[in-house]
This record gives sequence, structure tokens and C-alpha cells, in this order.
Amino acid sequence: MYKEYLEDQKYRDEEDLPQKLEGLKNKYSEFDLNDQGEIDMMGLKRMMEKLGVPKTHLELKKMIVEVTGGGSSNTIDYRDFVKMMLGKRSAVLKLVLVFEDKANGATCKPDGPPPKRDISSLP
Repeated sequence: MYKEYLEDQKYRDEEDLPQKLEGLKNKYSEFDLNDQGEIDMMGLKRMMEKLGVPKTHLELKKMIVEVTGGGSSNTIDYRDFVKMMLGKRSAVLKLVLVFEDKANGATCKPDGPPPKRDISSLP
């Protein structure tokens, strides 16, 4: 499955490429809600909500177009997802996912409301 990316010259400078690809596969499959090998509008909506960055329907459509390059489909396939995450271009979805991984040590946010904070706990 990863051979295509491991042999691609574009990704030869990526550190820990096999581990990154495994992490991307896991994140992708978590939001492939219909197990069709694609993230549709509802999967993307759920992803953004889980990451704490809910988006409107129009914003989700723009994100899909940004990732896919404007194809006729309203879904993100795995190839487009990997290309976005490993590519040099800074898509909104990539920025959100990278920020979330850094903030949480590569784990997703727990379900439920955020913990209550008071003004003294802020940096």
C-alpha cells in the first residue's frame, strides 16, 4: 500500500515516512465513515468537529476543492489526502490536522465538552 509513496522521489526527503504513512492511514480511515475509501462531506464535518474546528457546509466544500484540486467529486480519496499531508502546499485541512497532532501529541481530542477553565489557568 505504501510502496507508491516510498518509491516516489517527491517524498524521499520525508523523515520517518513509513510511520507517517501509517498514521495518515489511521487518521484517514477514522473519518471514512462509509468504508468506501473516501472522506465525504459528513466525514470531513465530523473530523473538523472532533478537532474542535467546526465548519459550515460551504467551508467544507471549499476544503474538499482545495484538497482535490476541484474535481467533480465531493469526496477526498486517500491519494489526495496523502498528497496534501506530505506535500509542500498548505491546505487549511493540513494546517488543522498538523496543529492538532502537535497540540495533542498525535492523539485526537476526547469526546465531550472541554474542561472548565478560569482566568488564572491561562498562560
